[in-house]
Amino acid sequence: MSAPLYGGLIVEHAKNPRNRGSLPGADLAREGVNPLCGDRLRVELRLREGRVEAMRFTAEACMVSVAAASVLSEMVSGATAAEVLAAPDSWLLDALQTELRPARVGCALLPLLVLREALR
Repeated sequence: MSAPLYGGLIVEHAKNPRNRGSLPGADLAREGVNPLCGDRLRVELRLREGRVEAMRFTAEACMVSVAAASVLSEMVSGATAAEVLAAPDSWLLDALQTELRPARVGCALLPLLVLREALR
């Protein structure tokens, strides 16, 4: 039996993504594309009292982007826009709990980049 190409967390979130789908009553929405691989992702947010109350996403993307969006949607719950905007890329990359090939780092960061754009 061969080891999975990606860590267990990525596989789990790709197979069973959290917070996937549209968000009724979203306050903010933004779409983005990774030009290197064609991944397309949309982030929708609801803010309450300056904090992220909910984040949902839709994606036509690889398993790394889908898993990263799923993980990120759980990470940002309750965070302020300033906290998310100040977070380094490593915040999400470390949360994925696996070493990604350089070509896949852009896939993993797409959800965070789109989220930052929505919050700006």
